[in-house]
Amino acid sequence: MKKSLIALAALAVVGAASAQSSVTLFGVVDASVSYGSGDVYNKTSLKNSGYQSSRLGFKGVEDLGGGLSAGFWLEAGVNNDDGSGQNTSINNQATGGTGGGGLTFNRRSTVSLMGGFGEVRLGRDYTPQFWSQTVYDPFGTNGVGTTRTLLGPFPPASPGGITAVRASNSVAYLSPKMGGFGIWAQTYMGENNSSGAPSNAGDGNAIRLSFDSGPISVAGAYSKTIVGAGTDLESANIGASYNFGMATVMGLITKDKFTGFHDTDGYLIGGLVPMGPGTIRIAFSNSDDGTAKVDQLALGYVYDMSKRTSLYGTLVTVNNSGGSSVALNGAKTNVNGSSNGVDLGIKHSF
Repeated sequence: MKKSLIALAALAVVGAASAQSSVTLFGVVDASVSYGSGDVYNKTSLKNSGYQSSRLGFKGVEDLGGGLSAGFWLEAGVNNDDGSGQNTSINNQATGGTGGGGLTFNRRSTVSLMGGFGEVRLGRDYTPQFWSQTVYDPFGTNGVGTTRTLLGPFPPASPGGITAVRASNSVAYLSPKMGGFGIWAQTYMGENNSSGAPSNAGDGNAIRLSFDSGPISVAGAYSKTIVGAGTDLESANIGASYNFGMATVMGLITKDKFTGFHDTDGYLIGGLVPMGPGTIRIAFSNSDDGTAKVDQLALGYVYDMSKRTSLYGTLVTVNNSGGSSVALNGAKTNVNGSSNGVDLGIKHSF
């Protein structure tokens, strides 16, 4: 009798465990020897995330029945070249920067409810307008080849502001694909006290409309973030790609409007060309705020040694005008000067 009860209890435990999907540990470790040259000085360094962003993450899904499921995603950026964690922003404002020492789940920290209606997602996450920046960039917004439409003519400040890539305290809705069409809507909060000045700084909204069918992908996105009293930052972009089989061609047009400052316009045209066991990557991108302007040409090759391990090399050159002085990989150049950058690295995912 006791053995039967023990057996039934064991089966109950197994049944309860099998009702939940197992938690997945995943990550990427990417390091490169990088070189930058400029008119003032050059620099050689070991960097991370030259091809894919180095990260450590945990994710899981539980089946709730009736077509519903719940899930979580915790993902931390890792500076594997020196062992530190990456910075994050807790309130979508300049005053909320933290991290850079210990590990923080700065890349994504969300909990979701999913079903036939789509997904409701809460937490720190990518912003919809950034997704087009990375999807239609042959270099995936990583490494020295990252598109100038994201970086702008005066890095490290992006023309898209603190929420150019991610937003904290967000609530988002992602629709199911309906005939290839999809909607991603997001709102986020600066979480200031009502007596603060201004109380709505760091608040914002964003939306992305997309169409993906076979070889074609098209998307348009828009966001607006309140920076301060009477000061807003608006970002908009439209991008597309087409897979011809022998190559995938892609392009992106961006516009950032910051109250009281020049608008910043940008564009990218590039492509991915399969070659041997890897892929050639090429892109020309531009950023222009009406005065300062930077043009960038990037060329790279990724050699896939396996499904999880790749070697890569990237060569980039930039030309500045109108007062810009962009330099690559830590180098320094004169105003209206030029700069070259190289990444040679290895990426392993798990």
